[in-house]
Amino acid sequence: METQKRKFALWIRAETMEKIETLYKKDNCRSRSEFIEKAVLFYSGYLTAEQTEGYLPAVVISAMQGSLGRYEDRTARLLFKMAVELSMLLHTVAATNEIEEESLSRLRGMCVQEVKSLKGSITLEEAADFQRGDTDG
Repeated sequence: METQKRKFALWIRAETMEKIETLYKKDNCRSRSEFIEKAVLFYSGYLTAEQTEGYLPAVVISAMQGSLGRYEDRTARLLFKMAVELSMLLHTVAATNEIEEESLSRLRGMCVQEVKSLKGSITLEEAADFQRGDTDG
C-alpha cells in the first residue's frame, strides 16, 4: 500500500529544472516528482549514513565485490597449496617415526594450546627449541 503524497510548491533554479528534465527518464522515473523524491531520499540517506547501499554507486559495490572475490580465490589457492605441503610433511614424519597413539594425542592437545596462545604464529625454530628443551625463547 502506497502512502499518500502531499502537494507543495517548490522553487528551484532554471538550470536545476533542466537537469531534472534531462535525467528523470534516464533514471526510469515516471515523473519529475518521483525523480525529486528519489533525490531527496538519496541525499537524506547520505547525510544520515544509515543506508549506505542506497547511495553507494553500483560501480563501487561491484568493484569491491570483484576485489573480494579475487582475494577469496587467492586465499583458497594458497590454503590448498599449504594443505598439500602440510600433508607431505605429515606423511614424511609418519614414515620416519613410530609415534604412539597416546603421545600423538598429547602432542595434538599441546599444539592446539600453543597455536591459540601464539594466535597462529609459530616458527620451525620455536618448535625445534621446544623439542630440545630450550624454552627460554
